[in-house]
Amino acid sequence: MTPQREPVTAEDLLLAAQICHDALMPAIDRDWSVPAGDLAWSCQTTLDHLPNALLSYANHLATRATERRVPVRNGDPDRSPAELLSVTAATAAILAAVTHAAPAGTRAFHPAGMADPEGFLAMGCEEIMIHTDDIARGMGLAFRPPEALVRRVLRRLFPWAPTDADPWAAVRWASGRAALGDRERLDADWYWQCAPLSEWDGTIKRRTAPPAWT
Repeated sequence: MTPQREPVTAEDLLLAAQICHDALMPAIDRDWSVPAGDLAWSCQTTLDHLPNALLSYANHLATRATERRVPVRNGDPDRSPAELLSVTAATAAILAAVTHAAPAGTRAFHPAGMADPEGFLAMGCEEIMIHTDDIARGMGLAFRPPEALVRRVLRRLFPWAPTDADPWAAVRWASGRAALGDRERLDADWYWQCAPLSEWDGTIKRRTAPPAWT
């Protein structure tokens, strides 16, 4: 039985995009070629990835895709960080609008499973929050998203995560960013439960193929 929880909403996605903007604007004139935390990507590349992911989700959901579609955006390295923050907000709004328009029961392809609109919203929020954190760490900035938002995303995407831990620490653990107490840091095959929670099989999801974004 799935525990009671608050759903992830389109407003949450817009909030995540605003939080990203507010957290990273203080570093807008810094060197964005530095690594984003301990990722192989630079801060610039990591930020450029966010619109890719958000538009990919919107593309798949809007077309009710049953398999991977050709990307509608595949990076724009000539954009400035300020422009990329603006594009991130715009693509978050596009995905939010697509989820609002999706009829009940709509499903669409994601490599982690046939996601419902809430699944896409939660993945969008998690992409924004975890990569904002990656960039903030690379820039030496403090970042901690609102606990209520984090908790909603955590419970939707990572139902196997511990419920007695700090929610943001649990998201970072579930996203392969850090250890959590006596739980070791996960490797790169961590994944999401993006299909409805009613379909979760009770196991920790693992990636079985390389990510699309390299």
